[in-house]
Amino acid sequence: MRLVIAMMKHETNTFSPIPADFQRFEDWGAQFGDAAREAYENTAMPMAAYIKLARARGHEFVTPFAGEAMPSGKVTKDAYERMSNAILDAVRDGCDAALLDLHGAMVSETTDDGEGTLLERIREIAPDLPIAVTCDLHCNLTQKMIDNCTALIGYKTYPHVDMYEVAEQIGEVLFRHMDGEINVTMAWGNRPVLAQTLRMGTDDEPMKTLIDMCKSAETEPGVLAATIFGGFPLADIHDAGLSSIIVTDANVSQAEEVRDRILNTCWKEREDFVYKGEPLEDAVARARTLEAEVGANPVIMLDHADNTGSGATQDTMEVIEEVLRQGLQDVAVGAVWDPQAVKQMQAAGVGNTITLELGGRTDMPTIKTKGRPLTITGKVKTLTDGVWTVRGPMYTGVEVRLGDTAVLDTGNMEIVITSLHHEPWDQGIFTSVGIDPKYKKYLILKSRIHYRAGFASIERETVTCDGVGVTTSDNDQLEFVNIRRPIYPLDLINEP
Repeated sequence: MRLVIAMMKHETNTFSPIPADFQRFEDWGAQFGDAAREAYENTAMPMAAYIKLARARGHEFVTPFAGEAMPSGKVTKDAYERMSNAILDAVRDGCDAALLDLHGAMVSETTDDGEGTLLERIREIAPDLPIAVTCDLHCNLTQKMIDNCTALIGYKTYPHVDMYEVAEQIGEVLFRHMDGEINVTMAWGNRPVLAQTLRMGTDDEPMKTLIDMCKSAETEPGVLAATIFGGFPLADIHDAGLSSIIVTDANVSQAEEVRDRILNTCWKEREDFVYKGEPLEDAVARARTLEAEVGANPVIMLDHADNTGSGATQDTMEVIEEVLRQGLQDVAVGAVWDPQAVKQMQAAGVGNTITLELGGRTDMPTIKTKGRPLTITGKVKTLTDGVWTVRGPMYTGVEVRLGDTAVLDTGNMEIVITSLHHEPWDQGIFTSVGIDPKYKKYLILKSRIHYRAGFASIERETVTCDGVGVTTSDNDQLEFVNIRRPIYPLDLINEP
């Protein structure tokens, strides 16, 4: 058989001021054709699992496109068409099946349902084409996605360390369906809950129980795959929110029963999906009381409202400023996006002292906030090209590109400053510039949950810091216009 294997991923924060043009995908290593295969075959990504399955069965395959970008605002029309057209052209050339690594929360300038629109276009070309799809745990599932694929599954981990395994699972399901061993049926549904990302860690409740329910369901005869999607709450689209999909062997009623069992539990636990914070000053003061000797593992301070992994600008300085004000010592920051500051540090040279207006380069009109830089003085400690390879359990083997990168040492704080956006889910954000994070007293990470993939093994305690940014967990700062209503917690509803 001839297979089309491709990746097209973006988590779109409709409140983000950063456009997702094609350059942003190229910055993250977007590739066409054989270069796409070469980039991902030896990684722990879904494409690698698909390729392994194809090779094991002796099937011919093409990889027309593989690309994703750091979460940001809407995908431009040009970027969306360039990526999707590469996949569509490969289908037009003729194929027997498609295995796709998608996200599930892509919003473009032309469609609120980037994945559903792509799948619909594929089926317009090949109406009966078998299609397997993997989606992110933060997928905002839609009817159009379901109507235009054969089998769909989502990750069961956040941080996402099982991408390869779920792709292998759903790929096997597709091939067994094509071989006539099984007859795939699916049932999906949702509940009116806009869960917050900070409350979706799969080692935490309530997601831990829901994931266990999915795993248990997959042990039942006839259940081929069971998924709970937390959804992506920073996409102001109609279908944002919690959902579930169950794949069974020719048994729709079984799929519906399992789906409802899981979704009813979601609704029952809806209050636990809402984050409750504390004033920034209090959080930093609490972190200060946790200081220990060097080598006792660092306290991690999450600057979660400025998490570029959910579409933030990665250049707000409020948490860093408060940490400096309260005098915490031996701190490393991963990372501040400020290409202008990096250029100034390159001009100054390693070992020289420089005063910068750091960060605050980006206005955020959706939360009515102007960018506010922080005047800061320090020594240029390190300059690099920002290229390194992930060695941790998430995105293993993938090459990271931070762009030109620098480290500013203020004496009590080392700040990694990058030219491209990147969420710190791997210790490489520090080790690539000569910082050993486990020997710091504090790490400030512009992340939410993904940091656990690389840092859980060395963290002593985590303090969540409610700073400023378009990945805020304060719904009062966000104006939702397009999302379906009523929905909890935007509306305090008692019945689903």
